[in-house]
Amino acid sequence: MVATGSVNAALKGPKLIDTYQIIRKENPKGIIFTNLGAGCSLEQAKRAIDLIQADGLQIHVNLAQELVMPEGDRDFRNWLDSIQLLTEQLAIPLIVKEVGFGMSQETLKKLQKIGVKAVDISGQGGTNFIQIENARREKKELAFLNDWGQSTIISLLESTNLHDEMTVLASGGIRHSLDIVKALSLGASSVGIAGTILDSLINDGLDLTIQLVQKWQEELKILYTLLGKKRTADLNTTDIVFDPFIISWCKSRGIDYRAFAFRDNFNQ
Repeated sequence: MVATGSVNAALKGPKLIDTYQIIRKENPKGIIFTNLGAGCSLEQAKRAIDLIQADGLQIHVNLAQELVMPEGDRDFRNWLDSIQLLTEQLAIPLIVKEVGFGMSQETLKKLQKIGVKAVDISGQGGTNFIQIENARREKKELAFLNDWGQSTIISLLESTNLHDEMTVLASGGIRHSLDIVKALSLGASSVGIAGTILDSLINDGLDLTIQLVQKWQEELKILYTLLGKKRTADLNTTDIVFDPFIISWCKSRGIDYRAFAFRDNFNQ
C-alpha cells in the first residue's frame, strides 16, 4: 500500500494534476490512498479520490504544523465534524493520520466516538514538520517547539485499550526491521515508512532500494525466529520491558506497562 501526500495543491491548481496521477499510472493495480487535511469538504474528498482512482482516503491532522506555518490555518473547530461526515458518506476506507506528533488516548477516543475505524498514530521521530515550518520563519522564533509531540512507541501505548475498537497503524521514525517489529509488537496492524525509502531512492537508486526492502524481509524472518513467533499476529504475545522514561509515562497516564512483560506466559 502507498499513499500520496496532500492532494490539495492539485485540487487548487490543475497544472499539478499529472504529478499526482503518475502514482496510479505507475501502479495501476496497487492499493493507493489519497490524502487531504482534516478541514476538507465532502466534495473535495470525492474529487481527491477520483483524481487518482484511490482505494482509500487518508485525512491528516496537522494542527501543530499549521500553527507554526506562517500562513497556516488557525481555526480547527470543524475538524471533528468534517471527519465524521466523511466516515458517514464515503464508501471507501478512511484513515485519520497524524503527521509526526503522535496521538493521545483522548484524541483516539474522540475519533472512535465519531466513527473512525482506522488511525495512523504517526509519532515523533521521523520528519519534523514544526522544524521545517519554523525554518521558513525569518527569526526561527518557534524553535522551542521542535521537540513537541510524543513518540510512536508512546502513541502505541496510548492506543492500547482501543485496539478492539479501531485499526492502529504506526509510522514516524521507523527506519529498520527492528523498529518494524517493535511497532507490531505494541499493537500496530502495519507500519508506514517514508523518509528512509525516499532517502535510499534519491541517494542509492531504485535497484538498491529494492534490495533494502528485501533485506528487511530477511531480517524480519530472523527477528520472528529470535522471538519464537511464526506469524505477525503472534507478536502481540511478545514480552516487552520498557526503559525508565516510558515506565514513568505509563505510570502518569495509567497505562499497565507491567502486563507487557509477561504476555507470553499468559498465552501458553
